Amino acid sequence: EVQLVESGGGMVQPGGSLRLSCLASAFSFGSYDMSWVRQAPGKGPEWVSATSSGGVHTYYADSVKGRFIISRNNAKNTLYLQMNILKVEDEALYYCARGHLEFNVWSQETQITVSS
Repeated sequence: EVQLVESGGGMVQPGGSLRLSCLASAFSFGSYDMSWVRQAPGKGPEWVSATSSGGVHTYYADSVKGRFIISRNNAKNTLYLQMNILKVEDEALYYCARGHLEFNVWSQETQITVSS
């Protein structure tokens, strides 16, 4: 079964850091662009970041540029999102997804809470 399993969520104080991981299985992970998407309470989904299949090219939403870093390890079938200088407005449910502009496989949600 094609699957994305996310881990690493939790609670952090403003200014803190967290790292999300997303383990892919049952497909050729290294052949696909991958993304992170989030949804804050009461808002629609927001694309956060993407990486090309080989990890050479990375893309960020303006809201996270300079604070978040997307990376991948194709040998480990794993996607990462390093989130630094977290703000209250980063609080959301986070998902990893297969694709860049369109997504056809999603992980389960992971809650990120940013609170003092």
